[in-house]
Amino acid sequence: MIALLSPMGLTAQNVPTAATPPMGWNSWNHFAEKVTDADVRSAADALVASGMRDAGYVYVNIDDTWEGKRDAQGVIHTNEKFPDMKALADYVHSKGLKLGIYSSPGPKTCAGYEGSYGHEAQDAQTYAEWGIDYLKYDQCSFGDIIRQETGDDLDKAAAMQKAAYEKMHVAIAKTGRPMVYSFCQYGLYSVWAWGPEKGGNLWRTTDDINDHWDRMSLIGFQQAGLEKFAGPGHWNDPDMLEVGNGGMNNTEYELHMSLWAMLSAPLLAGNDLSKMTPETKAILMNRDVIALDQDALGHQGRRVWEEGPKEIWEKDLSRGHKAIAFFNRGESTLDFDPNLKVLADFRGKHLLDLWTKKEVAIDGSTKLRVPKHGVLLLEQR
Repeated sequence: MIALLSPMGLTAQNVPTAATPPMGWNSWNHFAEKVTDADVRSAADALVASGMRDAGYVYVNIDDTWEGKRDAQGVIHTNEKFPDMKALADYVHSKGLKLGIYSSPGPKTCAGYEGSYGHEAQDAQTYAEWGIDYLKYDQCSFGDIIRQETGDDLDKAAAMQKAAYEKMHVAIAKTGRPMVYSFCQYGLYSVWAWGPEKGGNLWRTTDDINDHWDRMSLIGFQQAGLEKFAGPGHWNDPDMLEVGNGGMNNTEYELHMSLWAMLSAPLLAGNDLSKMTPETKAILMNRDVIALDQDALGHQGRRVWEEGPKEIWEKDLSRGHKAIAFFNRGESTLDFDPNLKVLADFRGKHLLDLWTKKEVAIDGSTKLRVPKHGVLLLEQR
């Protein structure tokens, strides 16, 4: 756990670290501002019925637009879409799941709803009383405050940002209720370098993802070089999964899932869980790929070779094993040379293709053929 001193000198030790990257579902990618209490209950039901909960997807996270007004004492209330947040949390908990919520260090959220600015301690206490297990804290309007107060002084801006995120961390810790704390400030001020000391369990490293190959691949492959900042309790977050939302084909979704697993990224599904195809279920619930993401060693994968649209990434795993991924970002099927120097550690090893479940041997005659926008994902066994 991360121990911090609050301005009052109290040790803030109660925010748990996420020993492995958080897994679950978030409402935004599919429902956006239309999400309701009924949608969240339905998502919880679907996580159980589909088998996703048992595969590790345990967080049910409500994104923006749940917020109502504050009362005369400043206490935040839900709006008409969420008539009883405590009852909703109880329902989610009854399913063996955990409930997440969303706010901002600014006065308004991205969608213009009530933020936590000036009410951090109150809001943290309210979340604890409701039974919240996860907080996504999205910069939004706080960026305007930073710009107004610091102008072009980046050092002062970074200091303001750090203080705002630490303030909510200390507030959560004082409640005594464990909550995973997710920073959403888009990689500003090199958040990966200071996120852990300010209480973050995960932090966004980029702007928002969307359900298109170009955007997903740009965000995912941009994580190269950040691997030294990730580990148990503190994870780089390239944003939520788009698997099953329809904007990419299954080959691209397999690459999406594979890359996030190699990155030890949080796995937060963002699709309509009530309408999953068998192919979507197979991608999201591939136990071997999930295990790769959740490996206890907690090492984020790293890019070890690239040439044009071809990339090779390697990931250290528990028991001294490794995984290797051959990514084809190009517009046609491509072959990788099995004699590449970076493959030396994998020659003569038992390797399993995590998508086809077939054994692969890397030697001078192996055909390492990868389709357009596809991946060959192998793990040493």
